[in-house]
Amino acid sequence: MFDFIVVGAGLAGVSFCNVLEQNGKSFCLISDNSQIASLVAGGVYNPVVLKRFTAVWKANEQMSLLSSFYGEIEKKINRKINISIPILRKFTSVEEQNNWFCASDKDVLSAYLSPEIISENNKCIQAPFGFGKVLNTGRLDVKTYLQECTKRWKDESVFHQRRFDYQELEINSNKVSYQGVSARNLVFCEGYGVVQNPFFNYLPMKPCKGETLTFYAPDLQLDEIVKSDGVILPIGDDFYKIGATYEWNDLSDTITEKAKNELLEKLNKLISCKYEITEQEASVRPTVSDRRPLVGKHPDYQNIWILNGLGTRGVMNAPFVAKKLYEMVYENKPIDKEMNVERYKKYKV
Repeated sequence: MFDFIVVGAGLAGVSFCNVLEQNGKSFCLISDNSQIASLVAGGVYNPVVLKRFTAVWKANEQMSLLSSFYGEIEKKINRKINISIPILRKFTSVEEQNNWFCASDKDVLSAYLSPEIISENNKCIQAPFGFGKVLNTGRLDVKTYLQECTKRWKDESVFHQRRFDYQELEINSNKVSYQGVSARNLVFCEGYGVVQNPFFNYLPMKPCKGETLTFYAPDLQLDEIVKSDGVILPIGDDFYKIGATYEWNDLSDTITEKAKNELLEKLNKLISCKYEITEQEASVRPTVSDRRPLVGKHPDYQNIWILNGLGTRGVMNAPFVAKKLYEMVYENKPIDKEMNVERYKKYKV
C-alpha cells in the first residue's frame, strides 16, 4: 500500500511527490499531462510585485526554501534547472525611481531591491529613466524539472500516464483504492482541471488564460529579465520569451491572434532590434478568487486532500505549499488560514 496517490503532474503534484520522497514516503502518481500551465510557464521566480513595489505573500518563507528544494532535485536528476537571473524593472518616470528608493528601505524588501539605479546599457532597449534591479531572482526550467522527475518515476513504475476517472475511486476510512492501487491518502493536484473534480468543484476558481511568444533576436544580447509593460525572459542561444497576456473569458488552450498582436505591441515598445517570432503558446493558470493557494483536507473525507491554486507564481509557491501539506498530514501542523481550503467550506452544498 502506498502512502499517497497523487493526481496531477504539474508543479504542485511533482513538488509534493518530491517532498514525500525526501521524507521516505511512498506514492503513486497519476496524470494525463493536462497540467500544461506548468509546461508553458516561463518559470520566473520573483518575490516582489513590480507594479506596486510590494513583497509577494509569504515572500521570505518561500524564498528561503526555494534554492535548497530545487538544488536537491538538481542532484537527483543531474541537470541544472535553477538559473539565477536578475530582473531589471524599467522606470518610466522620476516618480517611479523615488517610489523604488522608498520601497528598498523597507525591511521586507531590502534584501530584494537594489538601491542603485541601473543606467540604460543596451542599445536595443531605450530606458532614459534607467532600471531598478531585483536581487535573488531567477528562472526554473520547468519543463526539464517535470519531465526528468516523471521519467525517473515512470522507470520506477510509480508514474502512470492516464486520465483519472473519479467514478472508479473507492474511499474507506483507512485507505483509498483506484484501479487496483491502494493508498492511505489521495491528493488532487490538477490545476485548472479541478473545476471538473466532483470532490472539489465547489471551490471558487478564477482561472486566467495566458499567452506568450518566443522570439529569436541575436542583436538583443540580453542577460537579464526585463520588466516593463510586459516581460522579456532570456531562455538561451539568443531566444527569448515575452509575456504574458491575461484573459478571463476564453479559457481554452488555443493561441489567438488577439494575444499575439497584444504581445507584439508590447515587444515593439520594449526593443528596437530585429526579431523573428518562433512560437506562440497558451495555457490556463489555476488562480483562485482570493489569489491564495488551496491546501488541505476535504470537508467530508479524512484521507482526501488538495494542493492547487498556485497561480502565476507557481515556481515559488510549489515547494512551500507542498511542505506545508506534508506537515499538515504527517506532523499535524496547522497551516495558514489564508491558504487552508477550509476557508471555502461554506460553498460546499
